[in-house]
Amino acid sequence: MIGVENESSLHRVLKNSYAGEGGMTEITSGEYVCDCINSKGDIIEIQTGSFAPLKKKLERLSRDNRVRIVHPIIEEKHIALYDNDGRLAHIRKSPKKGCKWDLFNALVYAPFLPLLPNISVELVVVDVLEERKADGKGSWRRGGVSIIDKFLKKYKHTIPLCGLSDYIQFIPFKTNETFTAASFAGKGGIKPVLARKTIYVLQRLSLIEQIGKSGRSKLFRVIM
Repeated sequence: MIGVENESSLHRVLKNSYAGEGGMTEITSGEYVCDCINSKGDIIEIQTGSFAPLKKKLERLSRDNRVRIVHPIIEEKHIALYDNDGRLAHIRKSPKKGCKWDLFNALVYAPFLPLLPNISVELVVVDVLEERKADGKGSWRRGGVSIIDKFLKKYKHTIPLCGLSDYIQFIPFKTNETFTAASFAGKGGIKPVLARKTIYVLQRLSLIEQIGKSGRSKLFRVIM
């Protein structure tokens, strides 16, 4: 769980929004603290990153409660860069554009979660403003620039995933069609590394199966 002291503005806004009127945030349930509970009694976890930290927590909570994992998909991102003195250097639009397939970057580390009783996932597609500071303390991949905060810029729509049948939309082939990771990536319009993660999860959900090889590539078939 993201501690309140470390949560982003995006996380906080979504948490309050999903709690809604009559709901509560930062609620203790057993040994765990939940992001929020709505007026219907549903536990809601806002998870911006990997689902791995949720595995044990949700396995326990879903035994007696309906649990929804809300995962933001950042479709468009603007980056505001500040210098070390806090002066705005520039604002630019990130060339990266998110899509619903990004779910599998998070779900690949906990592929069984959709199989648990009372668990659902909701993708919330948003645009954000990310504030960064050139303080030399951030990731080397960003040249030492730190991410300070993320703000909700625009809410677009949601994609509810309430049962296994809802995951069929991530299979760009029909029942009994065969494919490789390369053809999956091409048909889905995603990068090969994301295609492999998606295939891994879909196998765990028993929506596809490996049936052999095509040359040196694994061959899969849609079974649902």
